[in-house]
Amino acid sequence: MPKPPFSFCGLPNNDTDYARASTVILPIPFDKTSTWVKGADKGPAAIIEASGYLELYDIETDSEVFKKGIFTAKPIRSASISVLIKKTDSAVSSYLKDNKLVVTLGGEHSVSIGVIKSYTERYKDLSILHLDAHADSRDSYQGTRYNHACVIARVQEFTKNIVSVGIRSMDVSERSGVDHKRIFLAHKIHDSDKWINNTVRLLTDSVYITIDLDVFDPGIMPSTGTPEPGGLGWYQVMKLLYSVSKSKRIVGFDVVELCPSNSKAPDFLAAKLIYTLLSYIDVNKPRHAGIPSC
Repeated sequence: MPKPPFSFCGLPNNDTDYARASTVILPIPFDKTSTWVKGADKGPAAIIEASGYLELYDIETDSEVFKKGIFTAKPIRSASISVLIKKTDSAVSSYLKDNKLVVTLGGEHSVSIGVIKSYTERYKDLSILHLDAHADSRDSYQGTRYNHACVIARVQEFTKNIVSVGIRSMDVSERSGVDHKRIFLAHKIHDSDKWINNTVRLLTDSVYITIDLDVFDPGIMPSTGTPEPGGLGWYQVMKLLYSVSKSKRIVGFDVVELCPSNSKAPDFLAAKLIYTLLSYIDVNKPRHAGIPSC
């Protein structure tokens, strides 16, 4: 099989033209604060490479979302997290002004900070759906407030409308800040799907989703920097995402913390996750025609 072009889904130029694209794929290959296995900076390239081998017809939604146009932007790079946040905020704000849906590829989870900042400035009543193994709400870690373990603490400075799902690891210092009505711990939801409707009800009309791939069980997603046992399965996550897309307006999302290994299966899972979620968003768009964009 020939190697596809280096763009999401390996799309030819006529499908990646910025002006007609509904979606922008934004790679951010940053891995400065990872605390165990390094290599998340290689995640965006691995996802893009794997996406070139996706079937572009989605069985579940009976659709071909690539026809709406998917533009792959140049990666944002910086050795400094503070500079990275400024660069990301500027780029995403520009894409949002052009009415694009931005899909960010990490990189460690700290890359989400600048993206979410832009989204909270654009959308007045935005809620954040946070899928993760870790609470990520330490105020600081290893000498910085912008460690990947501090992402949700930084996002809380922009908005308090955060719902976390799949959490199964936190430091004792994070416990006091937990709102038990807005966090769905993995050990409490693993044997039922009843929590999905409760999650959706907590979200506002406009939703941004941040997906740390370690939310999945390491049996299907071993390629992360900080794997945790007892994670969610593929269909649990996809049922949640479909339910959100059906009743809310998903305005953007990120997929972070892929740390590529010799196995290509996790890379493909990440690519499939992105394409399927884009398909969900597209087929459910008519339901949200009355929801204001900002």
